[in-house]
Amino acid sequence: MELLHSASRFSTVRCIITRHHSPTPRGRFFAVRSSLPFSNEKAKYHKELEAAVAVVEKACRICVDVQKSMFSKGGILEKNDQTPVTVADFGVQALVSLELGKLFPSVPLVAEEDSGFLRSHNLVDSVVKVVSDKASSGDKMLSKADVLEAIDRGGKGGFDFGTKPATYWILDPIDGTRGFVKGSEALYVVGLALVVEGEIVLGVMGCPNWLEDHSCKSSTEVQGYKINTSKPGIVMIAHTDCGTWTKNLIDFHDISSKISAGWTRCFVDDCCLVPKARFCIPDSQTWELIPLSALYEAKIDAEADDVGDKEIILLSSCCGSLCKYLMVASGKASVFMQRVKSQKVIKAWDHAVGMLCVHEAGGKVTDWKGSELDIGADQVERRIIFPAGGVLVTNGNIHNQILEMISSHSRIF
Repeated sequence: MELLHSASRFSTVRCIITRHHSPTPRGRFFAVRSSLPFSNEKAKYHKELEAAVAVVEKACRICVDVQKSMFSKGGILEKNDQTPVTVADFGVQALVSLELGKLFPSVPLVAEEDSGFLRSHNLVDSVVKVVSDKASSGDKMLSKADVLEAIDRGGKGGFDFGTKPATYWILDPIDGTRGFVKGSEALYVVGLALVVEGEIVLGVMGCPNWLEDHSCKSSTEVQGYKINTSKPGIVMIAHTDCGTWTKNLIDFHDISSKISAGWTRCFVDDCCLVPKARFCIPDSQTWELIPLSALYEAKIDAEADDVGDKEIILLSSCCGSLCKYLMVASGKASVFMQRVKSQKVIKAWDHAVGMLCVHEAGGKVTDWKGSELDIGADQVERRIIFPAGGVLVTNGNIHNQILEMISSHSRIF
């Protein structure tokens, strides 16, 4: 299948700010805004990544706009599995489907929502409105049918892949909807990845309410490139063999801003001792469900100096799985652990983009047996993964130590 190219603690984050320069006709150089922080020659899927960044930034705008209005107008519902869903979830999926469908019409989309729920709750008009406001200029006026069809293009049954390695987009419209609907500081993420012949080759995560730590400030000033960190929001990107990078969503929060957000390269933290690591677990699980609880007691959001030998730091600042991948890839957390519970299905979109971002930042992702996660394990629809025991995401340094602890103590649970 052909793609377009062929047709808040960040002390451990190491920052590299990039600026690209182009010569003027007189031979002098001036700074220009670069769409990506690495060369097109190095990034095989640079056109796909540029498109993914653009659509995720638009999707983040939908999230912020809907969040501002939904508490006064309603629009928070609950699906059959008791998880919340909003106009923003459907709006993001419709927008991403429409935008990518125009650019890459032959590439399928795998995403979380389908229009059946939307139709039954009379929210179609609201979704059409938020999508129409953000869709590419010059589009014909979107109809209800257009939006519903776009949503269902990524929904269950939207495409039958078969057993061969496949090429497709995979989207989580809003990861961390529980935090999103609370309007709290709990992080939420729009996550988009491209899988080519069974391999994740690029990913973009947009987090509109991420508050950047000022530990990167001195580095950016040394580079002579000013970044305004007073406003929230980042986009994180990764491309195979090109690293993981972030930039502020300054233009997205203030269209009058003249300061261009430079790209900052991200690395996982350098923690080498499990007791010194900062952990994340799903908001639906407790520390007592994790095998390491037999060895360590968790202290919520504790400072390193306040943690004893038999204690670990458990962070609580995010909801959803992708948010935790973002935390590990950025160096704010050392470990994310998720236990697979009986009767609980693990969705591919909760992990795909995060897996690549962590890997390209220097980390490691496996199941609890040490095997890599198979994103194509669901050979029919590519919607489900089957990690043995659970998912382990780390900075790489302490990965094997934790696997040994899991192996030694998982029989207790």
